[in-house]
Amino acid sequence: MRVHGADCLLLSVGSDLPYLTGYTAMPLERLTMLVVTEHDATLVVPELEAPRVAPGPFEIHPWRETEHPVEIVTRLAGRPTIAAIGDQTWSLFLVQLLSRMPETTFLPASTVMSELRIHKSEQEVANLRAAGAAVDRVLSRIPREVRFSSRTERAVSREVIDMTLEEGHQTAQFWIVASGPNAASPHHEPGDRVIEGGDVVIVDFGGKLNGYCSDVSRTFSVGEPSAKAVEVHAVVAESQAAGRAAATVGTPCEEVDQACRRVIEAAGYGQNFIHRTGHGIGMDGHEEPYLVEGNSRLLEPGMAFSIEPGIYLPGELGVRIEDICVAGESGLDVLNRADRSLVVVE
Repeated sequence: MRVHGADCLLLSVGSDLPYLTGYTAMPLERLTMLVVTEHDATLVVPELEAPRVAPGPFEIHPWRETEHPVEIVTRLAGRPTIAAIGDQTWSLFLVQLLSRMPETTFLPASTVMSELRIHKSEQEVANLRAAGAAVDRVLSRIPREVRFSSRTERAVSREVIDMTLEEGHQTAQFWIVASGPNAASPHHEPGDRVIEGGDVVIVDFGGKLNGYCSDVSRTFSVGEPSAKAVEVHAVVAESQAAGRAAATVGTPCEEVDQACRRVIEAAGYGQNFIHRTGHGIGMDGHEEPYLVEGNSRLLEPGMAFSIEPGIYLPGELGVRIEDICVAGESGLDVLNRADRSLVVVE
């Protein structure tokens, strides 16, 4: 906070709050907000939610239904020149704070918090490793247990969700099953398309285990793949391997993106790689650092991120391979070990 000149830190919904307190606020119209000043930390919480808060190095200030929580926050914050406010804070509360603190300049709390969260501790890496191992177990089960052909994407996705929970995740956060031409849409939502023989299918899913996220992508072929599918998958696999080789401590984030992109461009598919190479991961599925052109930040020990190049051919097919990795002094720690080949499924 001192580095950025922030006199107070105001955290509501989002992962910054549990990162500091261990408490996850419910996304309610009732305000929960941690107020951190130079001398005090106070969690302002609805009285009915207070029993859910475990004691910590902060005061707990329950507020009753007849009280105005924004007034309580304003009083605790004092008259800050600069306040760092949680990036996901509802505008309902931010607008009220702006009107009550007209002389205060507000900054995104990520200005302060990202430097704390971007370097994972040993325990955080252990949590990410456990989450990664769990989704790897799901991937190993898919060829044996999941039938793709003649079933809808939605039906397959439900099985992936169930297996994610069975393998230890407390929640499943997202599940992409994109078949045939739908696989050319990187964030396709599973629908009623019936998967057919010969389809290439991207399966991209993840959840939370012990508060930390998993995120993995593999591409399957329903029956024997076409020559085009084999070619495109081989290019993406080579690209992903190049990204893993480039992701060493001291390397700019954008150079990892460039390493992946060079392979795909050389194969003639540069215009079909339409997203960044990777994103950071931790308590949020997407956080710093981002592996993208223009991000010259150097990789440092403890940074966790995805490497997930893809090729998307509109109306035809798509391929993506994704692993979660952690930068380390002794080399890249790849948390996902599941088979990266174009696995044939029924």
